[in-house]
Amino acid sequence: MKKAVVLLSGGMDSVTLLHYVKQRLDVDELYALSFVYGQKHACELDMARWQADVAGVLEHKVIDISFFGELIHGSSALTDADLEVPDLDDVDEEHREQPITYVPHRNLVMLSLTASYAEALGATDVFYGAQAQDEYGYWDCTSGFVKKLNEVLNLNRVEPVTVHAPFTEKSKTDIVRLGLELDVDYEHTWSCYRGGDKPCGTCPSCVEREKAFCNAGIK
Repeated sequence: MKKAVVLLSGGMDSVTLLHYVKQRLDVDELYALSFVYGQKHACELDMARWQADVAGVLEHKVIDISFFGELIHGSSALTDADLEVPDLDDVDEEHREQPITYVPHRNLVMLSLTASYAEALGATDVFYGAQAQDEYGYWDCTSGFVKKLNEVLNLNRVEPVTVHAPFTEKSKTDIVRLGLELDVDYEHTWSCYRGGDKPCGTCPSCVEREKAFCNAGIK
């Protein structure tokens, strides 16, 4: 694999994936894309920049599509200031398949742009860190989604781009264990949906992060 592009958010999953691609897949040229999509905070983007530098990424672009947050106003607690991010304990089972923290078609939009960037670079492989959430989930983080997306991308008549999501069947605990093997510095990752100076510890993403480290035997 000569060139590859990683969709890099700055969270645990995408950062682990970045180092996995770098260390285990023997890529000659590694690129990364991050997005400002109207999210409430930029903590994760600071982490993405730090990790891209450590991984020796040839080029890391942070793309501003903040209009996206305005376009989907009222639909997601991650982009709308009027919607509060709930604690995981407050999300009932009925809504855990598509909670208020779901951002409509965010992954589809970002992966489409990332595929465009990859094709322009002459890269045929895009990676993103979708994983099997333990407590809640999103349809655009599933192996089924990746399969259908690649069916569309394969319509390209010259140089199709393939999206890889090697963590879709892995739990966050599995990802932490892999990251420890890769010497990932998880202090320079951000998971909290709420932002702030310190993670809240109670939002769905914080709870899953803490649980993953606990299961892996790491404080």
